[in-house]
Amino acid sequence: MSLQTRIWITGAEGRLGSALVKHFEHNTDYEILTSDKDVPVEDDKQIIRFANLNHPDVIINCAAISDVDYCEKNPDEAYKINAIGARNVAVAARMINAKLIHISTDDVFNGVNEEAHNEFDTPKPISVYGKSKLAGESLVERLTDKHVIVRSSWLYGKNYDLVEQAILKAKKGEDIVIPKQEYSTPTSTRSLVDFLTTLITSHEYGLFHASDRGSCSRKEFFETVIKKANLHAQVKVARDQESRPAYSALDNMMLRITGIYKMPEWEDDLDAYLDRLRERGVL
Repeated sequence: MSLQTRIWITGAEGRLGSALVKHFEHNTDYEILTSDKDVPVEDDKQIIRFANLNHPDVIINCAAISDVDYCEKNPDEAYKINAIGARNVAVAARMINAKLIHISTDDVFNGVNEEAHNEFDTPKPISVYGKSKLAGESLVERLTDKHVIVRSSWLYGKNYDLVEQAILKAKKGEDIVIPKQEYSTPTSTRSLVDFLTTLITSHEYGLFHASDRGSCSRKEFFETVIKKANLHAQVKVARDQESRPAYSALDNMMLRITGIYKMPEWEDDLDAYLDRLRERGVL
């Protein structure tokens, strides 16, 4: 009889999902199941069928539409994936008694006050993306007891990696253009994956913020990337995108008071990521 923990990762082709798959691919303690286009989260029948056939011990729901502008233009689709999809996965998790780790976002806050938000602050999203993700959180909370909701911010380090794209632009002598002068915390997929791995075997449930420690503006972040990479490029703000919160830094209060995990400082995390890029020959 296998003692492997069976983990189902939805949204396995996305930035975080693909980082999770890569992290576990050579670990014999885990058996990884993935589903994307063949088992879409918005299709409740397929989700429940997949769960009943495979009986994962843990489900990590990374499936989401996270493009803020796209969500504003396509609200029905945003809610179908980010809210109804979360509902379907939660129902399936409850049916098979699996632990559900649901990934959410700092965009559930409005960013009016320049204070880091902890897990006990009341969310007030201003974008369709933030509202649909908050709706997903609410459905998960109501539909399955064995859940952990994890909010993080400004993920980089895997598919569609904005940091690597910025480095490649700088190498070509191009400007780096950001849509808005926002403030939050850049967080590598590696540091978030390490925390999620801890959650898999823990007995913690509820809501956790898990972003790197500290905060900066997007402009400061990319300027730091370029400086640490020993490159030269201008970082410019293209326009003011009102659908994004201006200040959405997260306070990892639950991590502190439970002592379950400690996220790294964002600059230390960035240094480690740039070292990995150097090993790959990107820098």
